[in-house]
Amino acid sequence: MLAAQMGDVVVSYGGSGTLARQVQQGAPADVILLANAAWMDAVPQARDVADFASNSLVLIGAAGAADVDLAALPAALGEGRLAMGYTEAVPAGIYAREALQGLGLWEAIAPRVAQVDNVRAALILVARGEAPFGVVYATDARASDAVRVVAAFPEGSHAPIRYLGAELSERPEAQAFWEALRGELGQGILADFGYLPVAE
Repeated sequence: MLAAQMGDVVVSYGGSGTLARQVQQGAPADVILLANAAWMDAVPQARDVADFASNSLVLIGAAGAADVDLAALPAALGEGRLAMGYTEAVPAGIYAREALQGLGLWEAIAPRVAQVDNVRAALILVARGEAPFGVVYATDARASDAVRVVAAFPEGSHAPIRYLGAELSERPEAQAFWEALRGELGQGILADFGYLPVAE
């Protein structure tokens, strides 16, 4: 769809820090899209920096799990582990820790957190039954029939989840892609996959 308007788009996936460091070291790229806003500051050639989407944070359990009252999460965990991204490096883990702190749950849960290197790894631990619950983005929860959302974190419990992008080259195709992603068509595609509009 977007690609049809501007030619083929080649995508390289990775964590925000990994992608930013690759660009710093000269990896060829025309546009960069990051889930961690802080890493954009490490990309000096970034131009026309802007938010292009947002997300929400949810608690997932196995497909047959019952809904969970977040206030009762420590008890619901029992002897199990809570899967989530690294709280010092992975954006979803940073938001998750902030949300749990905001709800007054972090101290009770911290010793039972299983930190992993990305949000999809947290989802996989729950999907495989290796952790009873995990904290992921709502969009990631949609990626597997083996899990379901059992609770949603209140917006005010953590900072708005931001996705930032920027142009890295002056190629017309790069500008066209970046504009299209932020336009009606691009925003419609993102919404179809569960992403939210740019956080106010």
